[in-house]
Amino acid sequence: MPTAKRVRPLTRARSVSRASTRARKDDGTQIKRLRRLCLSIPGTMEKLSHGEPTFFTPRRVFAMFANNHHDDGHVAAWLPAGPGVQQALIDEAPQIYFRPPYVGPAGWIGVELSKVDDDLLGSLIREAYQLIVAKDRGAKRVSSRQYDHSRFRG
Repeated sequence: MPTAKRVRPLTRARSVSRASTRARKDDGTQIKRLRRLCLSIPGTMEKLSHGEPTFFTPRRVFAMFANNHHDDGHVAAWLPAGPGVQQALIDEAPQIYFRPPYVGPAGWIGVELSKVDDDLLGSLIREAYQLIVAKDRGAKRVSSRQYDHSRFRG
């Protein structure tokens, strides 16, 4: 006796938002900004790490570029932040900041590059660099700096 062929139920196509995140990639503008700001710090260098441009102090990573990492919809910089800073920034401006995968549990922040100007991005990068250099020296530095988000471009 022939068995009935199992028919898969009709499903909707992936949501528009998921499809649009796939198409969201940097046209080169954002990586150039990030590169210029990171490499303006003396002694820094860029290397490809995990398929993306990554910026180093002489010994450690202080900034990573994420170009729609695994279709997450973010064209962003991933930067280390001091204790408590990650959650404070996300709470204050969730349209700019997010908790990135992999490094987020260690307190790093994701920064939407199209939503911040060079002054704010440069401040965040310098703060990240100083945090990593301080860790290299064995010192602990806690940032109490407040960022002005009135220039938010969102």
